[in-house]
Amino acid sequence: MSGDADNFEAAVKAKGAEAVAEFKDTRKGVLATIQHALHVNPALVPLFVLVASIIGFGLLLGSKFFSPFALTLILQQVQIVGIVAAAQSLVILTAGIDLSVGAIMVLSSVVMGQFTFRYGIPVEISITLGLITGMVCGYINGWLVAVMKLPPFIVTLGMWQIVLASNFLYSANETIRAQEIEANAPLLQLFATKFQVGGAVLTIGVIFMVLLMLLLTYVLKQTAWGRHVYAVGDDPDAAQLSGVNVRRTLISVYVLSGLICGFAGWALIGRIGSVSPTSGQLANIESITAVVIGGISLFGGRGSILGALFGALIVGVFTLGLRLAGADAQWTYLLIGVLIIAAVAVDQWIRKVSA
Repeated sequence: MSGDADNFEAAVKAKGAEAVAEFKDTRKGVLATIQHALHVNPALVPLFVLVASIIGFGLLLGSKFFSPFALTLILQQVQIVGIVAAAQSLVILTAGIDLSVGAIMVLSSVVMGQFTFRYGIPVEISITLGLITGMVCGYINGWLVAVMKLPPFIVTLGMWQIVLASNFLYSANETIRAQEIEANAPLLQLFATKFQVGGAVLTIGVIFMVLLMLLLTYVLKQTAWGRHVYAVGDDPDAAQLSGVNVRRTLISVYVLSGLICGFAGWALIGRIGSVSPTSGQLANIESITAVVIGGISLFGGRGSILGALFGALIVGVFTLGLRLAGADAQWTYLLIGVLIIAAVAVDQWIRKVSA
């Protein structure tokens, strides 16, 4: 027996310690390569779908669709959904979900309008208070999820109802008209300011949406806080053991999400021109749609926030393209539903690469 042990030790020393444990990847072929590439860069799928849909509608409709004006019109139409999707993406990356983003957006806009016109507060202060309102709502969500350990779905579902009711009760269902805002507080409509680049017509809201996505992409990829967000979404227990303050990270994510919703409320005023408590009611569903189609995993810890922008643009391309083609509006919902299911199926397939 001792001779066998000596022979084994001699063989190990001769082969090298690094060769004792080897794990060979048996997955080969083009399909496995594609699967790995999509796992590393999850935004590639929605980017491919976006480019393919633009080319498809361009070939079908010609210059009526494939023109600078039409393409920038899509950007204008999805700017609100894109901004809210950025907030939703942060929460979903932590394996949560926020059903209250739309209601927080609308409440922030109502606070900005009511404080300006009901109380006569300078518009700059009113806007600041509206942004703070979004942050406070986000903090409450984050505290309940991180400290009280309540499920994000239940917390934000309840917050959605509370904020929605508060919105109607506080505003008395009163709409502040666009003419009144334009005459007395044009800063509220700042995001609607247009400027032309060639044949394209852009707004400050569109520029803000794109810059916000790029900034968040950089922060999530290049900062310690961003890596903590991914770590918490992937495995909060492992993140805690590795030194990540999970509670503080979760609260900061929800607070930042609320702040972004506040900016979305400001942009909403510019988009529709008025302050209306009944606007943006579907923003929560639309933002989740953009995030899912954009390839961000609902299980958390994986995805690129640029994917949410691509997802919002895909919805905008299909909506405008089918409208220009004269198709029934229900075809848009049908195709978007197919895209949602397909996106989740692709996400499940991609996740197998790490199994």
